[in-house]
Amino acid sequence: MKYATALGRSMGIAIFLLLLALFSYSQNNFKVTGTVKDETGKPVESASVSVKGTNTGTTTKSDGSFEITAPSSNSTLVISHVNFTPVDYALKGQSTVDISITTTLNSLEDVVVIGYATVKKRDVTGAVSSINQKDILSRPVDNVVQAMQGKVAGVDISSNERPGTVPTIFIRGQRSLAASSNPLFVVDGIPLITGGIDNINPGDIESIDVLKDASATAIYGSRGANGVIIVTTKSGKAGKISLNLNHSITLENLVDNQDMFNASDFITFRRWAYYYSGLNPNTGISTYPRGDQPDQNRDKTYFAATTDPAAWNNIAKGWASGTWDGSKVETTDWTGMVKRQGLTTNNLVSVSGGTDKIKAYGSFGYLNNQGTTKGQDFERYTARANVDLNATDWLSFGSNINVNFSKQNYGQSGAGIATIGSPAGGLYESARSIFPYAVPYDANGNRVLFPGGDNAVKNIVDEEKYNIDERVTLRAFGSLYTQINAGEIIPALKGLKYRLNFGPDFSDYRAGIYVDANSVANGGSTSFASKTNNRSLSYTLDNLLYYDKSIGDHSFGLTLLESRTFFRIETDSIAGSGVPFGSQLWNALSSGTVTGSLSTKTNLIEQKLQSFMARINYSFKERYLLTVSARQDGASQLAEGHKYSVFPSAALAWRITKENFMNAPWVNDLKLRVGAGVTGNSAILPYATQGATISLFYPYGSANSPGAIPSAVMANLGLGWEKTTQYNLGLDFQLFKGRLGGSVDVYTSKTNDLIMSRGLPPVTGYTSTVYNVGKTANRGVDILLSTVNISKRDFTWNTTFNASWQKEHIVSLSNGKQNDIANVWFIDQPINVVYGYKALCLWQSKDAGEMARFNANGNAFTAGSIRIEDVNGDHKIDPNNDRQI
Repeated sequence: MKYATALGRSMGIAIFLLLLALFSYSQNNFKVTGTVKDETGKPVESASVSVKGTNTGTTTKSDGSFEITAPSSNSTLVISHVNFTPVDYALKGQSTVDISITTTLNSLEDVVVIGYATVKKRDVTGAVSSINQKDILSRPVDNVVQAMQGKVAGVDISSNERPGTVPTIFIRGQRSLAASSNPLFVVDGIPLITGGIDNINPGDIESIDVLKDASATAIYGSRGANGVIIVTTKSGKAGKISLNLNHSITLENLVDNQDMFNASDFITFRRWAYYYSGLNPNTGISTYPRGDQPDQNRDKTYFAATTDPAAWNNIAKGWASGTWDGSKVETTDWTGMVKRQGLTTNNLVSVSGGTDKIKAYGSFGYLNNQGTTKGQDFERYTARANVDLNATDWLSFGSNINVNFSKQNYGQSGAGIATIGSPAGGLYESARSIFPYAVPYDANGNRVLFPGGDNAVKNIVDEEKYNIDERVTLRAFGSLYTQINAGEIIPALKGLKYRLNFGPDFSDYRAGIYVDANSVANGGSTSFASKTNNRSLSYTLDNLLYYDKSIGDHSFGLTLLESRTFFRIETDSIAGSGVPFGSQLWNALSSGTVTGSLSTKTNLIEQKLQSFMARINYSFKERYLLTVSARQDGASQLAEGHKYSVFPSAALAWRITKENFMNAPWVNDLKLRVGAGVTGNSAILPYATQGATISLFYPYGSANSPGAIPSAVMANLGLGWEKTTQYNLGLDFQLFKGRLGGSVDVYTSKTNDLIMSRGLPPVTGYTSTVYNVGKTANRGVDILLSTVNISKRDFTWNTTFNASWQKEHIVSLSNGKQNDIANVWFIDQPINVVYGYKALCLWQSKDAGEMARFNANGNAFTAGSIRIEDVNGDHKIDPNNDRQI
């Protein structure tokens, strides 16, 4: 009985607890049903509905309906969709809700990164262009630069078919003659010192903002001289965990529209070449027969029958009947032997999620790019982890780490050898230079080393095995931050924030080159191999202070910065000729293994940059906007007393649509901008101002008596900054509820104190020095126009047009207004020009009299030679008077 009573008590308690749990569950779980519609009342399908601060979420059906369980009746729902502005909806006890969201046609609310801060697009005062995630993923690309191609006015991006190589990029033209014109890349607030933008998977990028004018780029001082590209990567979002897979396959083919000779035509061409080479312009008689009068015995001489019997056997097919029939000669498709189907696969798996306290994003990517030419490919692995932690209301932390590994087979190399032709053109160009009548193998299947019997033309078969240029990179970089919101600690300090940014960057790079004696690029008889290792470490440490304050219609934003940047690279290399076994490549280089010369080299470079910056943003009624900034940079590589310089900027914007007189309902936004700023360039090699020395071993005394003498370049202890001053006038507009928008910018810039080499009289004992001398100027127009043609639930059609015109020119050089022909620099001409003789046509036999007048002055023209324009009309072709731009 006692046990029964105890059991009854236990069951009663259990039932009570179960009822209490059920009651608690019913109190803590609030079922909500509802619909999501757009501003016109149409249901929105596939909208994300989540409970704020939890992982609970769902999506709307085709009729816009949804059902979700919230922790309580006072929860807040977050509704988001790619084509709509996100909405936070407080339930306030409602179990049935109807929620309306608006389309994002109004891009004025988009956030733009302007350097150390973000503002809404409507409040931008400088020339800034942006690309969002949708633009980046609109086509399959390998890197950030390709994603920008054709989408930003004023940004010129060249094409590059070589896998793993980033195209060249210029923002508003080229300003410097000798220094780099590459823009600065900033990733998640940290400037990249050593490039590496190709190591970021485009699928990990949230947005790209391009700062073009000096009023915007001066915030980065010296490093913003050539424009700034700010890359913001994806971060975790509060809400349920989402898993995404992005996969693309791209096929590429190399298309050559230039017609080439077939074997028969080339044979005829060479016969005519011999005829004209032996033609006497006075008598009109040649020592060789005409090209349309073939002779078998002469062909044996023309085409080196004894040197390359295999090629002659092919030509002999045309003489098989006793009379010449060129159609019988087979044409060798040399370019077809080096081409292949290009195939690129790009894969990215990412996961994202979090709460109000902690958000995280992680991804893993793999890219495999097989080039259209054999021996060229690129493989890349990327991994990213981003975590943001709000520890308290006043303290937050975060980290964004990117690790990648890549291997690039660059293709044909000409390093360390006496080259044939121009290996820089690549294997395809080498294949184009081989005679179409020659064959790769002889009758016994042996590889013909010199097809056609010319020792300046080598066989390209298996070139990818004989010439290898492999580059391997392991890189890790990222950003870590801590932010303190002082206003949450002391209410009187509301709007004051302190942020510490730290951006470490580590890279390990190895380049291995092997050029076999059989390589088409190798003009020698021995093989060559080299191996180079680069290990670099850099970091950026930023201390930032923000203060934002609003007083009535006035809004102020102050940003203060103290920044330090450090860069260190260690390099060691070894190179040798006469590698006995090709299978060893560059992995067995020592005095005991190579039969030829062996050289080793090590190097260390360090440089530092210290910066101070202040910027103030002011707004009155969101109608008048002002941005003023000043940055002081100190570069270690410049001379003492000239290391520091200040770079000011200012920009003013007037939002005309905020004026009372502007009552046109079809004009959503109209903003006039004007800005000016100064940027600098310190792109000189470290230690260039120190008076370097070169080693010398004295010919007397001990065999190892080392010494040193000054180099041929004299130190310039007064070398300072190269500076660019730029002015910009712009107009932004948005019409018809955001369906038509764009901008127009007109700019002009002048660059002074160019850093360049200047020749010295030999009597000084030096040949040159690096000097601040010369000026360039640039002006141009950027136009951007975007339209939203159709915006429906199931179909969207947007178009973007951009156009730019810019004209750069050299104002003065080291000798004032005199041209520098040796460097192909000309006053009032662009920095890069083509300078040489202008070809008009070919000399003909009927021009014998005119040719004789030229030949009497030292020329040797014959019929078939290129006729060059005689600029000064003196019947003499010479470089001083007849070369032209």
